[in-house]
Amino acid sequence: MDSLQRLAAFTSDPAGGNPAGVHIADALPDAATMLAIAADVGYSETAFLAPASTGRTDRWVTRYWSPLAEVDFCDHATIASGVALARTHGEGTYVLDTNVGPVVVETSSDDDGPTATLESVDPRTAALDGPRLDALLATFGWSNDVLATSWTPAVAFAGVWHPVLVLADRAVLAGMTYDFEALQRLMTVEGWTTIQVVVPTDDGFDARDPFPVGGVVEDPATGAAAAALGGYLRAHGRVDPPATVTIRQGEDMGRPSTLVVDIPPSGGIRVRGHAADL
Repeated sequence: MDSLQRLAAFTSDPAGGNPAGVHIADALPDAATMLAIAADVGYSETAFLAPASTGRTDRWVTRYWSPLAEVDFCDHATIASGVALARTHGEGTYVLDTNVGPVVVETSSDDDGPTATLESVDPRTAALDGPRLDALLATFGWSNDVLATSWTPAVAFAGVWHPVLVLADRAVLAGMTYDFEALQRLMTVEGWTTIQVVVPTDDGFDARDPFPVGGVVEDPATGAAAAALGGYLRAHGRVDPPATVTIRQGEDMGRPSTLVVDIPPSGGIRVRGHAADL
């Protein structure tokens, strides 16, 4: 068993989604080999999976590598891995033993193909106001008047931290630009992973996620940010759990992605999506 698959996560169309590599083998390669494979694949992350014990197909030792270094966890590569496992070993529940601990991935399918669902750690939120909010808005060339007045800016966590900015106007989201180096510096100091910039829609949100700390201007699909947003919505009383919202991300950069967020009354937030071959 030794396969390397290339998939786009959070889409059923290979023209959309967030690309990831998935390498499945009887044993994990050594670190230098994983790094070389990830660099050759060239996506932001490649997941490497091997059975946790001989003959076992329900539990997998899992590592994630960018083209430059190992990454402790990657949400979109986890969705891609779930779909890859379902194709190879059948639909069901898989446990991925990652550097951040066990991650449960449930797989199934619908009319658009196979899907995978992951559950976050318990989310939490923190205030974002005053000079920190002003500094963040300044990197976009914005002031408070672009924000939806009935929504509270905050920082939300579902494994990593993401500021949540709810804009009043979809046109402002479409025209979003920012100072890459200034935002990168701010995010590094604050320990933020992406910026979840959203506009409410009838069934959820349109979203864009700047990712300069990853060396990327914008992420086309961010499951960790989607989970954090789900936690924010519950904490701020914006949903009546159990609830489901749909996040559409990547449309403004030409890689449309769909992330479905299930928000239970308590506990982790569930994020699901499709994955398509590249």
